[in-house]
Amino acid sequence: MTADTGVPVLMYHAVASDPNDATRALSVTPEAFAAQMEVIGDLGLTPLTTAGLAARWRDRRPLPPRPVLVTFDDGYAGVHRHALPVLAGHGFPATLFVSTGWLRGPYDTGGALDTMLDWHQVRELADAGVEIGGHSHSHPQLDQLDDDALRFELTRCRDLVAGELGALPASFAYPYGYSSRRVRQEVRAAGFAQALAVGNGLARRRQGPYALRRVTVRRRTRIEEFARLVEGRAIARTFATDRALTKGYAVVRRARQVRRKAIRTRV
Repeated sequence: MTADTGVPVLMYHAVASDPNDATRALSVTPEAFAAQMEVIGDLGLTPLTTAGLAARWRDRRPLPPRPVLVTFDDGYAGVHRHALPVLAGHGFPATLFVSTGWLRGPYDTGGALDTMLDWHQVRELADAGVEIGGHSHSHPQLDQLDDDALRFELTRCRDLVAGELGALPASFAYPYGYSSRRVRQEVRAAGFAQALAVGNGLARRRQGPYALRRVTVRRRTRIEEFARLVEGRAIARTFATDRALTKGYAVVRRARQVRRKAIRTRV
């Protein structure tokens, strides 16, 4: 494989038969997830953790044949109930990015969108070989926060994961996929060695360790489309509408940032 071979990094959220309305579009059924992992196995792909991929790129070591990453955001209960047995059955590693204030337990802020993991389940996932990464504390749009709030979201998440699991998390995923140069610098300063965005494209070494792209797996993702995604085919066409909407919303969000900065300056 060449030094800049694109790697499909799959972004999952909930794995549930009957998710609520807030998570339905970005969920997959347990049956669909099992079928998708069968495709990865049948195609002879090699799943890696986020830290594993980044370390190989950082050290300029060769990638394994046909690498792919399986990642989950937020920390929904179905990752333990439905996804873990399937992953374990195939011997596949994965990465789970947790929003620590959404997990059930002593740090719960009450903002979760659906039934979440508890910390015992997170530890079981870690013990089974799932890399646990950070996804902020309360899942805000990080680039819209002031510096103090941004640092709190990152360090609170980092410290809770470290305290519960006994090791600092190495990887981070931006809530909603939003970041900026300032956010990426703070993520690095908080001790995270790499971070994932969305972008709906293949991850490549040249993107840098703090802006690696992922592709979204949704409830409407058909098995034929999934096979194309993990083979890196037709991704631009598949996500053309998403990219157009993202560009338009980016303009709106930048305008909001400018207004907020101007208000803080006047105050």
